[in-house]
Amino acid sequence: MTPSRAWLHAEVLIVLGLSLGRSAVYSLLALAQALAAGPLSEQSTALNSSLREDPWLDLLHQLLTVTFALVPVALVVLLLTLTAGSLRQALQDLGMDLGRPLRDLAHGVLLTAGIGVPGLAIYYLGRLLGATVEVIPAALDTHWWTLPVLVLHAVKNAVLEEVIVVGYLFQRLERLGWSARRIIIVSAVLRGAYHTYQGWARGSRTW
Repeated sequence: MTPSRAWLHAEVLIVLGLSLGRSAVYSLLALAQALAAGPLSEQSTALNSSLREDPWLDLLHQLLTVTFALVPVALVVLLLTLTAGSLRQALQDLGMDLGRPLRDLAHGVLLTAGIGVPGLAIYYLGRLLGATVEVIPAALDTHWWTLPVLVLHAVKNAVLEEVIVVGYLFQRLERLGWSARRIIIVSAVLRGAYHTYQGWARGSRTW
């Protein structure tokens, strides 16, 4: 199946509207509200909070949040399968296979160090300059399931961002004739936009 340009434009907008594009809009609104409320250095934001007072209900809602957040990933894989001709090829195009496990693991560790360490440094610099709110990575109550749920949230965020922003968006924009440089810039701006709820420093880190 070879989708038309109009189809691809509509498809990209719908996928982003259901996932990280929506997150970017809400993140920018959160930043505007934070700026209106006072200095960013005096504010905080929690990434993973309890959703219900009852522990079992909270666990259920946490799992449902993770599950529904990954639905756009399933949609993206389905759309790419229609284009690629098979699910296996679509997953290979996304890099989601076990063809080179050791090499992929090594690349993942290097990317984690190369992106994570400078990101933390910029966050602390932003805190010193008053350009970033205090980020509370885990505001969940302590239960037996707290750690597994936090790991699930981390995996969910990684899969959502890498599959949609890196894999899907790059392939679709490339089909629309965009240059690699233009795609990288747009992807970086999108990444920065959905992190701006943490403040200017965190949003600009991805740009």
